[in-house]
Amino acid sequence: MTHEIKDLWKTLDLDAQAAKGCSTGTTWSGKGSPFDSFSPVNGQHLGTVSATTREEYKATLETAKEAAKVFQQIPAPKRGELVRQFGEALREKKEALGQLVSLEMGKSLQEGLGEVQEMIDICDFAVGLSRQLHGFTMHSERSAHRMYEQYHPLGIVGIISAFNFPVAVWSWNTALAWVCGNVCVWKPSEKTPFCAIACQKIIADVLAKNDLPEGISCLISGDAEVGKWLAEDPAIPLISATGSTRMGKNVAQIVAGRLGKSLLELGGNNAVIVAPSANLETSLIGIVFGAIGTAGQRCTSTRRLIVHESIYEQVKQALVKAYAQLKIGSPLKEENHMGPLIDKQAVEHYQNALNAVEKQGGKWVVPGGVLQGDAYDSGCYVKPAIAEIAADATIVQEETFAPLLYLIKYKGDIENAIALQNDVRQGLSSALMTQNLRESELFLSHQGSDCGIANVNIGTSGAEIGGAFGGEKETGGGRESGSDAWKIYMRRQTNTINFSDTVPLAQGIQFEL
Repeated sequence: MTHEIKDLWKTLDLDAQAAKGCSTGTTWSGKGSPFDSFSPVNGQHLGTVSATTREEYKATLETAKEAAKVFQQIPAPKRGELVRQFGEALREKKEALGQLVSLEMGKSLQEGLGEVQEMIDICDFAVGLSRQLHGFTMHSERSAHRMYEQYHPLGIVGIISAFNFPVAVWSWNTALAWVCGNVCVWKPSEKTPFCAIACQKIIADVLAKNDLPEGISCLISGDAEVGKWLAEDPAIPLISATGSTRMGKNVAQIVAGRLGKSLLELGGNNAVIVAPSANLETSLIGIVFGAIGTAGQRCTSTRRLIVHESIYEQVKQALVKAYAQLKIGSPLKEENHMGPLIDKQAVEHYQNALNAVEKQGGKWVVPGGVLQGDAYDSGCYVKPAIAEIAADATIVQEETFAPLLYLIKYKGDIENAIALQNDVRQGLSSALMTQNLRESELFLSHQGSDCGIANVNIGTSGAEIGGAFGGEKETGGGRESGSDAWKIYMRRQTNTINFSDTVPLAQGIQFEL
């Protein structure tokens, strides 16, 4: 381990050699099978983590249950104060935690720091929300009666997160779940365990300083089997799961089988439409970042580019020129635009997609491949690629978690482009580049994009905390982060109060004793 990484570990209070996979706050244990974390940046072994055993999982859930009894009794604004302090702790650790995200996941340092900033932003949002968990009052059809609706905590929220946003997505869920009065049990990706352990250390310190139960935030570690325990557990009313569509379908079936609730954030196959009136200079920036940011490993990454025939060649040549200027290398160096894929398995999937493109008639505009040399010795660095290919090709209909962009030509009106965009199973993010008001409004209408996110003149990737984040169709239908996404973390209750001295029955029924 290098001197720099040792300093990072010290700052974040991590023990790279003996991290345990089960935590309820400050108490760490772990007796399960060990698994290793390797940095895709340079292949360095970061440390070994032990998976949570079934017995440890059960003990963790009992700790969470006891904590929930206490936490629900604390007024929401005071729960907001806890989240405020967590946000302040994140500000203090931002540089170190951002570096860890970059080191363990492989995204650029700027993106790693940006991810921690998202955590801070959602904490700020949740603090304000803690005083705005509004219900509704309505008029009763019965005289001398009052009706209203209110929201109560669910109790325990289970969170399953993916490697590509190893800390931000957890915070989207926990910050809102906490102010709503829930405790959380988190199963992070086994590909980024130290990011999760660092977050747990930070919140554990905040809980201890406030003399609050450590079970308010629990961490379990391991593979899909550990996540299955969460999904199957009837003690957990809500499972929030982020990952592939395949994973989400499995979680949804298990949770539905016990009539629990699921919040699913799954795959995206996002398109940018470029209309004839588009400002190509600004459009190109959004397109390139959307396609190669996080090495194409965002659920909101741009995967399809649908361009009008009148400007198709112009856009294609501009992309070739832009891609030729991209710098690929260590994401810890600010001059590099793109870092590695998460691991060699991801590289294999990328190569399989390249082969599929050729077999399905695609033509390379910018050819891909795996990068070789000392600077790429982790074996996880690849070239961003662009292919001209039919919109209905099988590979185009799938989500490839890599920097692979499909270039598609459309003819005629914007309606034709929208039809191409919507003709996939996923429905997360979408964008239209245009200066035409009619096209913009049509794209955002019910006749336009069928995605949960629809943008005009910005790319598909990135989202502000204030808006609800999520998508439709095989993306799962979940909504996280801003707007009224908090309601999924609570149970809704309708209340009627009779302050008369009679009991009127429905349809005028008379019942006397």
